Amino acid sequence: MAAVVADPAGDHSLSALAASAALSPRHLARLFRSELDTTPARWVERVRLDRAQQLLLDGHSVTSAALHSGLGSDESLRRAFARHLGTTPSEYRRRFTTTRGTPEPAARDPRSEGDHPSISSDTFTNR
Repeated sequence: MAAVVADPAGDHSLSALAASAALSPRHLARLFRSELDTTPARWVERVRLDRAQQLLLDGHSVTSAALHSGLGSDESLRRAFARHLGTTPSEYRRRFTTTRGTPEPAARDPRSEGDHPSISSDTFTNR
């Protein structure tokens, strides 16, 4: 699952994730539910949203952040921001970036602080 964090824009469909973990899609979905209390799709979306947040703070446009994070389009990015953060991508950038373009202390890299559950190779061992 480190591959998802390393390349959120890659193909991370349920079947691709299951194949990389050498599990059936159904078993992978059950493990996500039991271990992380979420679905694979929701977990991937959260990883992509985390990347989009960082890209916006790094100065990328909304379109570029959507493309490079794997969310695909401005509209998909806007919907993910509304669903998870209750704001728009542009407002998020305004709120967490100073006028000099450096992030304020409140703007951090969520991936480094565990906003999304971490997954180790032990998580998906056959039981």
